[in-house]
Amino acid sequence: MKLRNSIKAIIIRDHRILTIKGTDPFGDYYLLPGGGQNPGETIHEALHRECQEEINCNVIIHELRIIREYIGKNHEFKEFDHDVHQIEFMFRCSLPENAEPRVGNMPDINQNSVEWLNLKDLTKYRLYPQSLRDVFVNIEQNNQIYYGDLN
Repeated sequence: MKLRNSIKAIIIRDHRILTIKGTDPFGDYYLLPGGGQNPGETIHEALHRECQEEINCNVIIHELRIIREYIGKNHEFKEFDHDVHQIEFMFRCSLPENAEPRVGNMPDINQNSVEWLNLKDLTKYRLYPQSLRDVFVNIEQNNQIYYGDLN
């Protein structure tokens, strides 16, 4: 089993959260912008690079809000992810005032757009991690950081 760090940006503006939209055989899904940390790269460097690649924007990184593990063999996609153990560090971020996110120059394989989702409608979307949708809605009031292995 390989261990991987992944860094994500929680960007909320006007009661909406910024996501990347992808499509797989099950339909549309949504993820926070971000991705894997490369060797020799700091967590902040990884988040800046990933956001440039996926949403074509520089981000302003604020505080660490969530640490989540994903051990693939324990979840719905275990047939594909049985050998994945990923630790995700999710930072509250903001965008420069004039930034307009759009698909970057190196999007994820299944990424087809960048979308703002209304926080009050998150349960209508296949947003991963699904178990953190309520946490995203109340991110400013939340004091818990570590959430363990969940999807």
